[in-house]
Amino acid sequence: MIKILIADDHAIVRGGLGKIVATTMDIVVAGEAAQGSEVISKLRTCQVDLVLLDMTMPGISGIDLIRHLRAEHPALPILVLSMHNETQVVARALRAGAAGYVTKDSDPEILVAAIRKVANGGRFIDPQLVDAVVFEPHSADVPPHEILSDREFQVLQLLAQGKSINDIAETFVLSAKTISTHKMRLMQKLGLANNAELIRYAIRHRLITE
Repeated sequence: MIKILIADDHAIVRGGLGKIVATTMDIVVAGEAAQGSEVISKLRTCQVDLVLLDMTMPGISGIDLIRHLRAEHPALPILVLSMHNETQVVARALRAGAAGYVTKDSDPEILVAAIRKVANGGRFIDPQLVDAVVFEPHSADVPPHEILSDREFQVLQLLAQGKSINDIAETFVLSAKTISTHKMRLMQKLGLANNAELIRYAIRHRLITE
């Protein structure tokens, strides 16, 4: 029996995933978490074979959470289930230590197959994403945005999409001051002077989609 922890901040999504798992004979939901800190605490008391992880949750999430879990539970497989299908996001998650990546618009059969493969030590990439990830142009030099924290990377993407500081703060349930700090740090790390340069950088590195 494959015991999984579902980590997603939307109760409806967790409920839907539970129903999908209930249709199988070999997978069971052993626990649920709605934010990053809850994932960490649950794993200290709950024995599971796989974490089904959303990329965007309150508090620590995404790449930062994957790295934390890999450090604390190096043998525990992590399967990302996310609405994000951008190549850069997928690649960052896999490099951080996720063993698989599936988008939320995939068929339930794809998700179930991914859970089984990853739980048994394999790796899985959503068929819709395989070509984009495998044939992504690689450079010998790591692009500057690879040194950003997960939250800084998310703020960069949203700013490039034209979102305001207040919009982003509302999205992540954080203060505008906190988002402004993230913006200041990411612009310093990337050597950007203004919003126009930020947008040009994001477009040049294909960090946003139309």
